[in-house]
Amino acid sequence: MTFFAVHRNGRPATADDLAPLAFAGHAHFTAMQVRDGRVRGLDLHLRRLRDASLTLFGQALPDEQVRSYLRAALESGPADVSLTATVSSPVGEFTAEAAPGLDVLVRTGPAASPPEGPLTLMPVEHERFLPEVKHVGEVAKTHLLRGAKERGFDDAVFTDRKGRLSEATIWNLAFLDGDTVVWPSADVLAGVTMGIVRRHLDGLGVNQRVREVTLADVAGFAGAVVLNSWTPGVPVSRIDTVELPSSSTLAGMLHDAYAAESPTAL
Repeated sequence: MTFFAVHRNGRPATADDLAPLAFAGHAHFTAMQVRDGRVRGLDLHLRRLRDASLTLFGQALPDEQVRSYLRAALESGPADVSLTATVSSPVGEFTAEAAPGLDVLVRTGPAASPPEGPLTLMPVEHERFLPEVKHVGEVAKTHLLRGAKERGFDDAVFTDRKGRLSEATIWNLAFLDGDTVVWPSADVLAGVTMGIVRRHLDGLGVNQRVREVTLADVAGFAGAVVLNSWTPGVPVSRIDTVELPSSSTLAGMLHDAYAAESPTAL
């Protein structure tokens, strides 16, 4: 991939800036799709960075400071990009030392397109550490994705120790029960796209609820999708051996809810 910009704290990053980060694993990030210099759910992205910084570092940068770093990176490329903002501490990892201040690494690159689907998902028992934080260095996600591909699936979907479906490798999950959107109740990363969709479904007259979902429940649903920063909904045709009906209705609901969110200029 050709990157348009890599900035550290609002300035083009040098090799000396990047060298300490090459093997850094104590950091968190958010990823977004920017179109015409604007992004949906900016408030949710900023909240994610703020909350995760408080969890990992006990401190957080002001939202406007973070926005200024994002804007600086966008000035170096086209108006349509994929953007990732990663927050870390100057003291690095493997130390109990705390230091004032945080570093923000912003990377922009070509705008992403989601897979067309429908996707097949292989269930794997897996629980992420600090699931509420979008943290870096998660070797399990890629390892489990590749394992699923080797077994003929498109991706992996996680079940926890209680047998509940939670999320997929880089996706949230949603199911359709009659005319109701069902969000699995488990420890998951609350995706920004999921947050956007959830706050607009009610206004569109679509029912939604959160409940525990197990593999045994899958056959009773009228459809399923996965969603992330690339898309508000890609249909899922099979989970394990259970075939699911076409998810075009559910995907349409989520796409409509996503479109109801007005993009915000960075």
